[in-house]
Amino acid sequence: MKPIVAIVGRPNVGKSTLFNQIGKKRVSIVDDMPGVTRDRIYMDANWLEHDFTLIDTGGIEINSDDKILTEIKTQANIAMEEADVIVFVVDGRAGLTTADEDIAKILRGSKKPVIVAVNKIDSVQLEADTYEFYNLGLGDPIGISASNALNLGDLLDEVVKNFPAAETEIRDEDEIRIAVIGRPNVGKSSLVNALLGEERVIVSDIPGTTRDAIDTHFFKDGTKFTLIDTAGMRRKSKVDIPVERYSVMRSLRAIDRADVVLMLIEAPVGITEQDKKIAGYAHDSGKGCVIVVNKWDIFPNKHDRSTNRFTDELRAEIGFLQYAPVLYASALTGQRVDRVTELVKFVAEQQSMRIQTSVLNELIRDAVSVNPPPTKKGKQLKILFMTQADICPPRFVIFVNEPELMHFSYLRFIENKLRDTYGFEGAPLKFVIRKRNEEE
Repeated sequence: MKPIVAIVGRPNVGKSTLFNQIGKKRVSIVDDMPGVTRDRIYMDANWLEHDFTLIDTGGIEINSDDKILTEIKTQANIAMEEADVIVFVVDGRAGLTTADEDIAKILRGSKKPVIVAVNKIDSVQLEADTYEFYNLGLGDPIGISASNALNLGDLLDEVVKNFPAAETEIRDEDEIRIAVIGRPNVGKSSLVNALLGEERVIVSDIPGTTRDAIDTHFFKDGTKFTLIDTAGMRRKSKVDIPVERYSVMRSLRAIDRADVVLMLIEAPVGITEQDKKIAGYAHDSGKGCVIVVNKWDIFPNKHDRSTNRFTDELRAEIGFLQYAPVLYASALTGQRVDRVTELVKFVAEQQSMRIQTSVLNELIRDAVSVNPPPTKKGKQLKILFMTQADICPPRFVIFVNEPELMHFSYLRFIENKLRDTYGFEGAPLKFVIRKRNEEE
């Protein structure tokens, strides 16, 4: 699993700016007003071939009675518990403060590697401002400028140096790992128990009962499955129990470990914004997906066309999961639960499918003849050839004359042709567009 790096510090020292620089994306809100970042934000990052997950936190104010600031402190503490390495950001221009010293006391007790990043050191002349931070007792401080990306390389070198040794996870080649994901109280643990046919996971009507990811192995029809039952994710504004916040990261890690995810939707409630976010985690991670509409037994006003109508609404709301099969089930009554492993096995096979280059290029020729590539400013896109580079998820490399001429709508047309011809049901398809000279 990827190491986790938490960025912590008091308010307004530049944590979010550093977060965005490392991730090369403007994910966190950057503002001069303290307290703007009110919750942890996660992002995948990379340095020198080391992949890791970066956590941005709200500013810590140790002695504040303000409810929001107290909550930020709680969240930051949880982030520190999750982290493998902690980056403690301080303000070089403001100098060492009492708040910095208070936070340092907490960090020294965390027993985690801590790297002090002295921010706002914008020039060589300001490097002397880093020396007083030796008083924190957390090792050698590193002067950086998050806004100008100065010395970030030195900081990240130190970060990756402190990553724990990679653990080799032994698994059977034919094993299929399933992550059960969804909002709290949609029936994840009940579905796990229904699949296993026994009470192996605690079931409760109280959201947040499942605090951690639990692995359970079982065999069905000659196939070994591993079920990873995850704690339910809920909208951040609705999460009040600190341990439940902790479980969100575990859920994301479970997705990272899985081959196929079961995305549970609660039929009586319908599709929510949080459902879309949770499904997005799985899609972005390139995992195979089966959508399970649970509690179908209590869906009101069912009739012959209910599933079609619900599916149409679901496809419209979660457009990026058009490829995922939808199963209407009830973990409570066992309705269609026996089809879950059958669909999971099918999706696992679909995302492991490899198409020969010669066959792919025949498909491209047919597609181009039916729908010629677009033209931009008098120049037409030319598709030279396509090859499949990987599986799980299937990844295709398309060589063209000018990559910028490839419009997303034409790429979607090619994806649809691939799916119409070969299926890839339940599997997200990834595309890389590369330039290649025709004479090569």
